[in-house]
Amino acid sequence: MLILAIDTSSRTGSAAILRDSNTLAEVSGYEETPYSGRLFRDISMLQDRANCRMDQIDVFAVAAGPGSFTGLRVGLTAVKAWAEVYSKPIAAISGLEAIAAQGLANGAWRDSNVHLFAPFMDARRGQLYGAIYRRNSDDSNGLALTNEDSILSFDEFLESINGKSPEPVHLVSPTPELLPPARLRELLPGAQIIQVSAALAPAIGRIALERARRGALVDAIGLDANYVRRSDAQSAWRDG
Repeated sequence: MLILAIDTSSRTGSAAILRDSNTLAEVSGYEETPYSGRLFRDISMLQDRANCRMDQIDVFAVAAGPGSFTGLRVGLTAVKAWAEVYSKPIAAISGLEAIAAQGLANGAWRDSNVHLFAPFMDARRGQLYGAIYRRNSDDSNGLALTNEDSILSFDEFLESINGKSPEPVHLVSPTPELLPPARLRELLPGAQIIQVSAALAPAIGRIALERARRGALVDAIGLDANYVRRSDAQSAWRDG
């Protein structure tokens, strides 16, 4: 199965083409150039590297939020158009789930005592996007969402995890330095932090593969955004 995965939720965006769970080609990195001026350039580059055409893609996978309103709109609009043109399904993936999945894939799944993963990413203005995932009991490599994606202050995020479970918790992020060390020790003593890549596209593609195998995909009409920060932005996407 060929999967095109893109993440335009932040300036450190990424795109990848995968064959099943194997990454054939990837483009990532921080750029000041808006996604409206770089996304199609990156996709063309990926197709050349992976030696495939857009009509050969089986599933389009996209970060549906949370993140930058403008960035998300560019990625979601592009994927919606491709899905309509080529009559292919879409996997809309939370960037936080992709972060948590990287933490699990980085070897944490071998620790049978760790069941909770708390991914977080920068939301600016002294806030972060965060969620809590639990390792599936029937699948050591799977995660289930327990707390919805939210925008929180640093303290609110740590307090939401504290007392959630007597089991160990792994915090997972591309930017772990966001959390003040003193507050982390005070509010969540003993917690471990896993730093993962800011290039989320490969992880998004692998989650999309699992969704495709379960038949949990959507079409262009069903694609929606998860902006988290502001409900009117989400309404604008539905109306657009």
